[in-house]
Amino acid sequence: MKKFIITLMLVTAILFSGMSAVSASSVHTVKNGDTLWKIANNNGVSVNEIKQANNKSGNMIYAGERLTIPASVSAADRRLLAQLVTAEAKGEPYAGQVAVATVILNRVDSSKFPNTIRGVIYERGQFTPVSNGSINQAPTASAVRAVNEAIAFRGQGSGSLFFYNPAIATNNWNATRTHTITIGNHVFAK
Repeated sequence: MKKFIITLMLVTAILFSGMSAVSASSVHTVKNGDTLWKIANNNGVSVNEIKQANNKSGNMIYAGERLTIPASVSAADRRLLAQLVTAEAKGEPYAGQVAVATVILNRVDSSKFPNTIRGVIYERGQFTPVSNGSINQAPTASAVRAVNEAIAFRGQGSGSLFFYNPAIATNNWNATRTHTITIGNHVFAK
């Protein structure tokens, strides 16, 4: 009986790991007018991830070409990120919303921060909306769009890891960082 249970557990593990590998990516047939950015944005992955999955060094794609679309950010993580963008970038221009989402993704990709979106967002003391609960509000359509755009361009920005509003910041530490861009009321830095 013990052998049967162990065998059953192994078979189940193999089946489920195989199933997740199959569902982890999909295939997109390129249509006229498609660009890597459009395909990435529609599938919630970065252009770089599509290029890497398809061994492409350039941006050229052809109608009829079949591209592997790797799995990237889960729907739950996209929603959480959009909730943070909604709370952190309320009243900011769309470009500022994209930049806030990009900071979170840059942190995930950096060895200096947790390696998950959830881990970065909930890292103690990092984001006011987490501590005051405003992260729990429903994301705006603009924030959802900004998150998708940030994911599509992941890894192609200036590497900002921080942002702050100098008019309300209570800590001057951010001002010591290398400034990358100012959008709306936020200063972005690395």
